[in-house]
Amino acid sequence: MFGFLKPGKEAPASSDDPSKDGGKAAADAADAAPVRPGWAERLKASLRATREQLNRSVGGTLGAPIGEVGGQIAGLFGLGRKIDEALFEELETALLAADVGVGATQVLIDNLRQRARREALTDASQLQTALADALAGLLAPLAKPLDVGTHKPFVIMLAGVNGAGKTTTIGKLAARFRAEGRSVLLAAGDTFRAAAREQLEAWGERNGVTVISQQSGDPAAVIFDAIRAAQARGIDVVLADTAGRLTTQMHLMDEIRKVKRVIGKALDGAPHEVLLVLDGNTGQNALAQVKAFDAALGVTGLVVTKLDGSAKGGVLAAIAREHPVPIRFIGIGEAIDDLQPFEPREFVSALFD
Repeated sequence: MFGFLKPGKEAPASSDDPSKDGGKAAADAADAAPVRPGWAERLKASLRATREQLNRSVGGTLGAPIGEVGGQIAGLFGLGRKIDEALFEELETALLAADVGVGATQVLIDNLRQRARREALTDASQLQTALADALAGLLAPLAKPLDVGTHKPFVIMLAGVNGAGKTTTIGKLAARFRAEGRSVLLAAGDTFRAAAREQLEAWGERNGVTVISQQSGDPAAVIFDAIRAAQARGIDVVLADTAGRLTTQMHLMDEIRKVKRVIGKALDGAPHEVLLVLDGNTGQNALAQVKAFDAALGVTGLVVTKLDGSAKGGVLAAIAREHPVPIRFIGIGEAIDDLQPFEPREFVSALFD
């Protein structure tokens, strides 16, 4: 039996006069509440572990405040240090330790060598901007915003390994699309884990959107029915959850291929987006996941979660070099607005400033 969760209702507006004592107390409390930092500041704080990993690699001072003499790479680009082979070797070590990957590291180092020669750079501090420019250039092709306005309903299928954050990502995306004025329907395609269904239903209540689920059974059937319901109701976006699976579990990889085929039978041309959710803490393993899921499903976009506290943020550069797939969003926390579109220059600025 499929369950349908009705959209939540807004709380009735208060009739209290703000000029009365109760209104004044509420206003005073709001004034006293701490102001939450903006996205750029939160992103910078979240990438601190990656900065410290770079610092650790070159024997820098972990206790140095972020932003001093180039922040995390002060030991490399300290004022007065000469550009020489030892510097490039230390920089290579630092990038590899941050999971930038061998291929991307080589590209970046070659870029810096060429720029140093071309511009006759002599001081190591001059290379900091050069490295930021090179990294931003490497990541730039991955910045392709997701456009859900090309089809109705626009069907997004989410996949990933266990614990990557798929269900939470769906909840945050639902909130984003709702804020844009779009109608959303959630399909609880993870029929193996009861907690996943319950978690998705909680997100549905929170966002005021319908969730179609089933106690157990075929995940493809759940998503099929969800798409048909979305067509009947004129829904703008369908977000289809799937169970987490390891890429080495071949029977489960076959199953998710079936899910995609069934989606195509429910609606010609769907899914319109296949999002792979990656845990930013997995480093180079994330690159292996991209390759495996892309081979199985034809991944069209990535969501990189849990970058807050990760010392492996450099894996985005590895993906750009080894298997470029657009990064639609990055996540740095549990709050709804901690998932934002990927902006390379913003990311690089947070990593180096």
